Amino acid sequence: MSSDRPGPPGPPRWQRLLDAGRRGDRVRHVEQLPARPGAREPWPAWADPAVVAALERGTGGLPWRHQVLAAEAVHAGRSTVLSAGTASGKSLAYQLPVLTELRASALASPNGKGATALYLSPTKALAADQDSRLRALGLDAPVTSTYDGDTPPEVRRWIREHAALVLTNVDMLHRSVLPGHEHWASFLRRLRFVVVDELHTYRGVFGSHAAAVLRRLRRLAARYGADPVVVLASATVADPATTARRLTGLDVHAVTDDSSARPAVSVALWEPPTRPATGAGGPAARTERRTATAEAADLLGDLVLEGVRTLAFVRSRTGAESVAAGARRRLSDVDPDLAGRVLAYRGGYLPEDRRALEEGLRSGRVVGMATTNALELGVDVAGLDAVLVAGWPGTRASFWQQIGRAGRRGAPALGVFVARDDPLDTYLVHHPEALFGAGVEATVLDPDNVYVLAPHLAAAAQELPLTEADLELFGPVAADVVELLVQRKMLRRRPNGWYWTRRDRAVDLTDLRGAGGSVRVVEDVTGRILGTVQAGSADASVHEGAVHVHQGRTYLVDRLDLEESVAVVHREPDPGYTTHARSASDVRVLAVDRTRTTGPVAVGSGVVEVTSRVTGFLRRTVGTGTVLGEQPLDLPERRLRTRAVWWTVDPGVAEAVLGDATRLPGALHAAEHASIGMLPLLATCDRWDLGGLSTALHPDTGLPTVFVHDAVPGGAGFADRAHERFADWVGATRDAVRACACEDGCPACVQSPKCGNGNEPLDKAGALALLDVLVAAVRAHPGPSRAPAPPAPPASPVVA
Repeated sequence: MSSDRPGPPGPPRWQRLLDAGRRGDRVRHVEQLPARPGAREPWPAWADPAVVAALERGTGGLPWRHQVLAAEAVHAGRSTVLSAGTASGKSLAYQLPVLTELRASALASPNGKGATALYLSPTKALAADQDSRLRALGLDAPVTSTYDGDTPPEVRRWIREHAALVLTNVDMLHRSVLPGHEHWASFLRRLRFVVVDELHTYRGVFGSHAAAVLRRLRRLAARYGADPVVVLASATVADPATTARRLTGLDVHAVTDDSSARPAVSVALWEPPTRPATGAGGPAARTERRTATAEAADLLGDLVLEGVRTLAFVRSRTGAESVAAGARRRLSDVDPDLAGRVLAYRGGYLPEDRRALEEGLRSGRVVGMATTNALELGVDVAGLDAVLVAGWPGTRASFWQQIGRAGRRGAPALGVFVARDDPLDTYLVHHPEALFGAGVEATVLDPDNVYVLAPHLAAAAQELPLTEADLELFGPVAADVVELLVQRKMLRRRPNGWYWTRRDRAVDLTDLRGAGGSVRVVEDVTGRILGTVQAGSADASVHEGAVHVHQGRTYLVDRLDLEESVAVVHREPDPGYTTHARSASDVRVLAVDRTRTTGPVAVGSGVVEVTSRVTGFLRRTVGTGTVLGEQPLDLPERRLRTRAVWWTVDPGVAEAVLGDATRLPGALHAAEHASIGMLPLLATCDRWDLGGLSTALHPDTGLPTVFVHDAVPGGAGFADRAHERFADWVGATRDAVRACACEDGCPACVQSPKCGNGNEPLDKAGALALLDVLVAAVRAHPGPSRAPAPPAPPASPVVA
């Protein structure tokens, strides 16, 4: 059955999910977001009648007011950012002025080669979707085409010569367009617009890379005589003008008043039930909470059975496969046909598989889909009735982006946030005001990150020799970075600028996604490539002996070759267990930028070097999680220079509040886990963007110390954000630990899913005592800055 046909009058088919009954006790809160009628404006007089006729089919006749305001600014030549809700028609706001200009220019050009435009998407799926929408308009001009890693070489040449509107991404700009700008000279000379869609995704180290790529693009465009207007769009971003300015280096006009109509949406905060913990018994048995993926699989199955078209967002590739498989099992006994209409969608699939899945969701052939955030963005999947969010997606921006996928046909919609057993998830379902009473987080990106900027300045010098005037475009630290590149003999200064000195490609010095490339997953018997995993996480996810899941099928990894970037797997229908990597790491302080002392507590931030290595893995039974055994691995050590925030506590005070010095390692470790889990409340990050370490005596501070660091080279701004909001951060962390009902610590407060030490040792009560000391200290007036303590003998650290 399908929800395309209007249902009979009465409550929506998903309503029974929220009604009191078998699972009514799992709903912690329901927020009713009221419907909004919207406000429309006439089409601008300057708009091309053919473009208006093509666009108005999807507008109900007239555009929304915010679309017109943004389009007018762009038409007037102002770089503009539009921030409005999901499904508010942001695409029309830039399509109207861009298509009007391109068509007019093409008609006025003697050779038919008029103005050009670039559309930049954070994902291939979104660019392909935008291309489909543009082609569906039925306009005879401009010629549009996607240009990405899947584009054949012969098609790339045709695009350079004939396309007026090219849909691509910053990765392709970085690796193909800018290094080969001579081939794009005609296109760049006529470049009139650059559209940057989904602004909020350009955060952290990826956002810093994108900022450098856009500056390289602007520099080359200027050399060819072009000064394009930059148009940015995002559904959810705090202070869009500031974020857009940091990304582009331009003064940007902001349009932020969303005037679109929207349906009523019921957003439920859902907490899975508890059950006796594995191996526990008796009346005082410990309990554990059912996983969010298992709960989401049941909910997805139930909604699909009701004919409710549903998208379930899951945090990991494995989780998406698991939710889809669980929903299919639930449906198979009731309606096998429906079971076949529930699928998974995630990164790592081959391009043709992704396109087929996207079309199935649009057409309604797929009724339920479990996906990673790969479908979070503006891919057109109109007609969804419900969205499940299994586990906090990392930021409020992403949460509202995902929830906004529901209700696109105007009917009342459902959004359900299913909490994981995690400190932040638990905090949010019990503190709805932290979600519904606050805006989205500030988007954190640092265009002056030296680790990011250095390879881009090298790439810019290879594209065209760098001049003194160019350095201003790249920011205040660019001159120092160039001198460093000269010292390392990567650049050479000549009278007319700096030149690249090597024969290799400078763009190969860096990976925009911070993943260091990808590792192919290859089936041993057939040689078929199943997909890819990020190289940076390959040793933890596709190591020898790991269980790998692809479209519901399980495989075992026979061999991982990091030099060849390949993992060889064989089909294993039912291994009966899952695998979990274990690791060890250490943190060394290289430079202290800021430090302040308040009573027994000191808080610092600066540059650190993190060394880590996957040491082995655990095999756990499916369902119960019982450990079957541990197997060692011999994998290389990784080194990461990044930024961190850390706090120390006077050992005498710590011993006094704990009552026993032997409790200190477990108390620090538990506090570290909880604080990592809560930092995404304040910064646009995910706990997987972070790492940490705690030790009762760190050699660089000489004191009990907890570190939380960015998990990318050079840092991404998250640790610095934690330092700025330290009092709020530790206060929320203390409240989350205190509110948890468990006795000894659980995933909802102090256990971590990524702990390299298997969550040992942990002391929840001790962590709460230390956090009370921290909160009391930082809420007082900060003391004077001090230098870091002298080195002390090394101690064995505990790693997150």
